[in-house]
Amino acid sequence: MDLIERAEQKKKKEGEKPSSLVERAAAKSGNSKAIGVGIGNPTDRKERRPDPSSLNPEATEDKPANSFRGIGEPGAPRKLREQEGAEAKPEPKESAFEKAAAAAGAGPLKAGGGLKPQAEAVESGLAPGKKADSSVGSKKKAASKRKVEEVDLVALREAGYITPDMPPNLMSEEFRIIKRSILLNAFAKGDKKIDNGNVILVTSSSPGEGKTFCAINLALSIATEQDVTVLLVDADFSKPEVLNRLGVSGGRGLMDVVADEEIDLASCLIRTSVPNLVLLPAGRQHNLTTELLASDRMETMAREIGSRYPDRLVIFDSPPVLASSAASVLALYMGQTVFVIEAEKTTEPQIKESLSMISSCENINLILNKTRFSGSNKKFASYYGYGGR
Repeated sequence: MDLIERAEQKKKKEGEKPSSLVERAAAKSGNSKAIGVGIGNPTDRKERRPDPSSLNPEATEDKPANSFRGIGEPGAPRKLREQEGAEAKPEPKESAFEKAAAAAGAGPLKAGGGLKPQAEAVESGLAPGKKADSSVGSKKKAASKRKVEEVDLVALREAGYITPDMPPNLMSEEFRIIKRSILLNAFAKGDKKIDNGNVILVTSSSPGEGKTFCAINLALSIATEQDVTVLLVDADFSKPEVLNRLGVSGGRGLMDVVADEEIDLASCLIRTSVPNLVLLPAGRQHNLTTELLASDRMETMAREIGSRYPDRLVIFDSPPVLASSAASVLALYMGQTVFVIEAEKTTEPQIKESLSMISSCENINLILNKTRFSGSNKKFASYYGYGGR
């Protein structure tokens, strides 16, 4: 065979071989279908495979070119998207801020975190970023309407005390005389003015002489004055009896204020049902009572309560002089002292020793208590028909 014939046969064989890589691979594997082997014919619906990006692999329906398989068309209702096989989007969880607003009764929240716009905050009287304090008004009302303690006047009268509603008798007239000299000294002016004269100490030499009895009666008698108020301070810290005898419940008092600078004196005062009568309890017991009473804070407080109200008389029911050192310290701040002596019991040496211990107070008045002798047949209350029987 000549060269020309060989060349023609070789050319003929090369024309029968597959030209592309896919055709050659198909011819080598013996597959007669040489087009799209392993992929399938895009025009054949039966051979079309599911879209691997779909959330539902079984979905084989044709979708428009602009559709989102497994999610649904934009704007489609939730039910339609679920029917297409897409997972339902969970409802957004309620935030802690929304829960707090719902608990406070604020209603549905607005966009932007539920906060009021600045214009609304200004109209409601709040500066931007400030919260309303609903407790301010209630605190003011509570301060203006402080609880008034009821004084047991019936028990006082049965125990022998004078009361503002009782008719005149011998004892009430005697305390009227005692209080008149005290009031004159307390509010004297000019050369007769006494420094801190409206602060009075009531004490005695020993327990049982009646100093608390006299302090309460003196306070009740002064409370009947038209232009004077009285503050009765229970300063007998070891045996406080003033509030018990008046039938009033106590609380924080004088010693608490002296020991703790954060406690306000005004918060410890007790208003009573007796007009013009205010009480200050003794407070808790302290092992350094005398030292606290001798402090600068006590001196400042004694002068403050004496000068804060010009029409107020302050009465301190202190411990007995010979039983406690607190009385001699309290006398340093007093303008006057009422010294109670039990008749036919207290001895002269006891009286002299006691008076020397409270000599820092220059104006001392003596009361002779529990007397059974009267040097005159005239008695004050006999004029009114209540005494002298």
